[in-house]
Amino acid sequence: MPFSTTLYNTFFRRNSIFVPTLFVGAFAFGIGFDSGVTAFFDRWNKGKQWKDIRHKYVEAAEEE
Repeated sequence: MPFSTTLYNTFFRRNSIFVPTLFVGAFAFGIGFDSGVTAFFDRWNKGKQWKDIRHKYVEAAEEE
């Protein structure tokens, strides 16, 4: 049985399975995409964000 036939019979044949599969897939894609973009942004801006330079200012404030 080809993969496409198995995929169709498992997920797309019945609407009661297709719709939840679509929602779960969209939710998983959204989380994955957000995590990927956040990781890229953090690497691209390393050393320029508050979480990278916070220790300099927190220590200075505690000493005063």
